Amino acid sequence: MAVPSPLKHLRIIEATTGIAGGYAGKLFADAGADVIKLEPVGGDPLRGWTATGAAPGTAAGAVFQFVAAGKRSVAGTLGDDAVTELVGSADVVITDLAYDALVASGLLADPRLVVLSLRPFGLHGPLAEHPATEFTVQAESGSLAARGRPDRTPVQAGGRLAEWASGVYGAAAALAAASAASTGGTGALIDVSFQEVMCICTNLFSDLMMRMLGLRDLPLPARSTEFPSIEPTSDGWVGFNTNATEMFNDFVVLIGRGDLLDVPMLRADASKRPELEESTRAWTTQHTTAEVIEEASLFRIPVAAVPNGETLPRQEHFAARGLFVSAPSGGFVQPQPPYLIDGERPAPQGGPPLPGEHTGTIEARARKAAGGGASETAALPFAGCKVLDLTCWWAGPASTQFLAALGADVIHVESIQRLDGMRPAATIAFAGRERWWEYSSFFLNINVNKRGLTLNLADPRGRDVALRLIEWCDLVVENYTPRVMHNLGLDWDVVHATNPAAVMVRMPAYGLDGPWRDRVGFAQTMEAMSGMAWVTGYADGPPMLPRGPCDPIGAMHAAFATQVAFAQRDATGTGVLVEVPLIESALNVAAPQVVEFSAYQALLGRDENRTAGFAPQGLYACEGIEQWLALSVATDEQWAALRQVVGTAAWDRPDLDGYEGRHQAHDMIDKELASWAAGRDLSSTVAALIAAGVPAAAATDHRTVSRHPQLVARGFLEPSEHPVAGTQALFGMPFRYSGVEQWIRSPAPTLGQHNHEILRDLLGLDEQEIAALEADRVIGTTPAGLE
Repeated sequence: MAVPSPLKHLRIIEATTGIAGGYAGKLFADAGADVIKLEPVGGDPLRGWTATGAAPGTAAGAVFQFVAAGKRSVAGTLGDDAVTELVGSADVVITDLAYDALVASGLLADPRLVVLSLRPFGLHGPLAEHPATEFTVQAESGSLAARGRPDRTPVQAGGRLAEWASGVYGAAAALAAASAASTGGTGALIDVSFQEVMCICTNLFSDLMMRMLGLRDLPLPARSTEFPSIEPTSDGWVGFNTNATEMFNDFVVLIGRGDLLDVPMLRADASKRPELEESTRAWTTQHTTAEVIEEASLFRIPVAAVPNGETLPRQEHFAARGLFVSAPSGGFVQPQPPYLIDGERPAPQGGPPLPGEHTGTIEARARKAAGGGASETAALPFAGCKVLDLTCWWAGPASTQFLAALGADVIHVESIQRLDGMRPAATIAFAGRERWWEYSSFFLNINVNKRGLTLNLADPRGRDVALRLIEWCDLVVENYTPRVMHNLGLDWDVVHATNPAAVMVRMPAYGLDGPWRDRVGFAQTMEAMSGMAWVTGYADGPPMLPRGPCDPIGAMHAAFATQVAFAQRDATGTGVLVEVPLIESALNVAAPQVVEFSAYQALLGRDENRTAGFAPQGLYACEGIEQWLALSVATDEQWAALRQVVGTAAWDRPDLDGYEGRHQAHDMIDKELASWAAGRDLSSTVAALIAAGVPAAAATDHRTVSRHPQLVARGFLEPSEHPVAGTQALFGMPFRYSGVEQWIRSPAPTLGQHNHEILRDLLGLDEQEIAALEADRVIGTTPAGLE
């Protein structure tokens, strides 16, 4: 039995081209919404694009088919009479128009309409109307400069991640606004910036860490590679992750170098890295990938193979969970939607439409009647929603951070015996400071607007407090391996019996069942296992981690799925269990690899800074140290403009007027561009190219991204007054939302900051009861062993 269609009451107009709007629309369509794709004459250009450069033939490209399945297509543009009538029946319109065109469209005049804008730099700011591509967005966000070997050119994150990630951020925000509008609120303008999304997804909050350490302007290159990371085996590649110190120590033992454990600051000692790398490769290359995974898993070290578009569907866990299925249109396989509600996935909604197939055939409809007049508090859709946050690290807390930003009362639970792992993992450099555990740049960013409670859930009294909080809340969220909640006696059966109306969201790395259910997984292992790493890196080098996107991407898929579950709960009156495996969100964003290999037998690989459909594209060194020009040509018109700016006679060839010719001659064009850029001032060169209409950017240093004029103009960084870490500028949400001036209303809680407030004021415990819990270390404000 398939999940019902909880969003069937919503109508979405998808008036965009490309991946971001297409994926946002897909998420709505999968959940049962009526998604109508508004296409220009000739159709969305994405119909003819393939990630591998394979010719799609007469059918639409497989990636387009993947994101467009279950939608209807209407030919026209915003402002047409027929389209205006259609918009009048819609709950959400997804658009990529510039601000003036958006105003002229009349969309902003409808007080009940939710308008989701998806643009590279958002609707406002000095870069808002710059020509841009995924590549130049990665450059402006700091993502591009952060990745790669210091002795080589920086390298992009493969797979157009900014566009996929922006789609899911936008969908989650738009669904929240649409739900609020349909129950008595007003509509909203949601202004998503791809640049801001990538700041969150790939910069690892390094700007804040460097500011707190006083090390913002290091002369060293901004890029680096992790260790341990992706290493060769006797038959492939394997990816390790050692976020926690104990994981790293176990890894050193695994590779046979336990003799180094007594070396002071081994993990942070760069001089020891060559020796450790040599020992690692000496060990991994003597074993198969399967053997390495088996040995590392015994140590509970997060580890994964590094498959590709050909081998991903054959992984035993994915096969056991039935994750890859035939596309509704046939001809290729694709991942299923990345969440389950009460054990069932969203129902298939049909194949993709032909261009304009449904023009003139779509019936009129009324929006769902509002429950009352416009609400003064509608700007915060989750006001009144109560959340028990049992998550840790990044993906889980980022999901509840989204809910808290939009008004939910979120109580984040950890214990003094076992801190949220993101505290110690990101505070090594602050080990000498008093209350060092309060300086994690990650924790400070992703736990704002929450209350903090310490609670030893392994103690029966701690569990009893948790059960009382479950009675109080609307939503319980956790992201441990499945055995943890079971061992604590807090799994779904207990939650549902305690509060039959509550929704429970579980975010294990690999899911609640299948052969890998008990494996530990983090963003890095998801990047390796999903194939994201396979398409990131130098053409002559190993796969490389994109650095972080799987956690926030998983978080936003969970936030979207949570709202789908709320819609189902509201319709039935009964709480539901939601399962959002971290790996499955990653596989949906990385879908082009499997989709195109099965469709065309074309295998995506690593191509450094090149992307199918864009030529030329690359980084070129300008005058000075680490002055990188990012340039990306998406159209023949942009190529003609580039020729005018550069003026090289070597390009005066008719075969270069089209993409295929430029693709074939990319090496020659790169050589000419490198020669032209050398010795030029970076800032003035970017300005000249932008003025000519060519997508170009300076590769921003991720360690100083808070100074970026576009981010400053949009107010992306907001002040947070933390009682220990001091006043710091933190990332807000990567979108502006009408009616919301500032996202950060309170700083991340200190350890156990709200213990008394929650236990006394919310649960009614008296001071004697609370003192007893403190004396027995069921609660506390200092890590165990440091009192």
